[in-house]
Amino acid sequence: MTWLVSHINNLDSRSAITDASGTYTYSELSSKVRSFQKETEEMITAGEVVIILSDYNFYSIALFIALMNKRCIIVPIVSRVNSEINNKIEVAFGKKIIKISPSGQLKIDATKEIKNHTLTAHLIKKNQAGLILFSSGSTGSPKAMIHNLDILVDSFTGKKIKKLNMLVFLMFDHIGGINTLINTLSIGAHIVLPSNRNTSEIAALIEKYKVNVLPTSPTFLNMMLMDNVSKRYDLRSLKMITYGTESMPESLLQRLKTSFPKARLLQTFGTSETGIIQSTSKSSDSLNLKLNDPNQEYKVMDGELWLRSKTQVLGYLNASMDSFTKDGWFKTGDLVDELKNGYIRIIGRKNDLINVGGEKVLPSEVESILMEMEIVLDATVYGAPNSITGQSVVADIVLFDSNDSKSVKKDIRGHCRLRLSEFKIPTKINFIKNTNISDRFKKLRN
Repeated sequence: MTWLVSHINNLDSRSAITDASGTYTYSELSSKVRSFQKETEEMITAGEVVIILSDYNFYSIALFIALMNKRCIIVPIVSRVNSEINNKIEVAFGKKIIKISPSGQLKIDATKEIKNHTLTAHLIKKNQAGLILFSSGSTGSPKAMIHNLDILVDSFTGKKIKKLNMLVFLMFDHIGGINTLINTLSIGAHIVLPSNRNTSEIAALIEKYKVNVLPTSPTFLNMMLMDNVSKRYDLRSLKMITYGTESMPESLLQRLKTSFPKARLLQTFGTSETGIIQSTSKSSDSLNLKLNDPNQEYKVMDGELWLRSKTQVLGYLNASMDSFTKDGWFKTGDLVDELKNGYIRIIGRKNDLINVGGEKVLPSEVESILMEMEIVLDATVYGAPNSITGQSVVADIVLFDSNDSKSVKKDIRGHCRLRLSEFKIPTKINFIKNTNISDRFKKLRN
């Protein structure tokens, strides 16, 4: 029995999980974990790669814990696209596929006989549980990465029990979602699960269940502002809002501080390859943070953040380890400024840099300047091919209301000239109705 299962067994009647079907106690969660272990006893053995086709709910969480306790290698897949599901099953060397009915019944299917990957064989030999996640990159095939799940879970031991209601926003197949899940269970808190991830649903859950902690992305937080949910719902229970997965424009952070004056706004950082890092924000209105995780170390090389972690992946199942150095450093692709007193500031992604005649432009910097204007609700900046300068700066902008476009463009460029170097000013401005975002609530840059 893992420490986490033993820990859950001792939490008894505390509220554990609320999903669309109701609220369950830790005692009920413990009982369902034992039930699933018994139900899968004959069909699933230790070391098998098991696919869970589900997003978060009470039953999928209980199944995840049961399979972890059986020392299986777990692959959560949230997608409903058959071609994507089948590809992930094949890449992950999946042997069993589990679907969960709304009433908690398991349907277990076996795939064709597949040999073990060398990395899964390593976990089987050590009798340890594994976790396979896929990258959410916008280019190329997703990378399948395998974690030692025992090590990942063990990094949460010794946490103090806290009476908190925490909304798990990030998905079941996302390292941030897994991190929030294990952290919440480790402190005996109450997990609130959305049935969908629109702003009204999230705000309604915060109001109904007095949610104290909301972990999400800057893009989704801006969507909440744009939909005025703080005026339509009572969100005063929020004590902490954590944000990560993409850069936060500084002007957006100031808007959020105004809209949620009593909530602490804390930046988080992590990667699928290394896990989520324990960090400390300088303040709610600052983008400066310290990475102070005893399980992680970092350094900055040519402006890029490199990490080395006790919880980092064993490797990729379908890709080379080019992003890792021979001595185990992971090149994150995140650009940072090193500041005084051990603080750093994440300023953008290396791949998003715009090259204008040899001058480098950070999209997040331009977006933040654009969003200083009250008329600009959101902005997405990216590079477009240019025959003279190589690239030029383009901005897709969502306006507060539809004014005369020529006049607004003139005002926007005038504001940019006061705040930006000439080469950073957008040469093309598109007015759009909605920001183009991924299913992970991150901006998509053309």
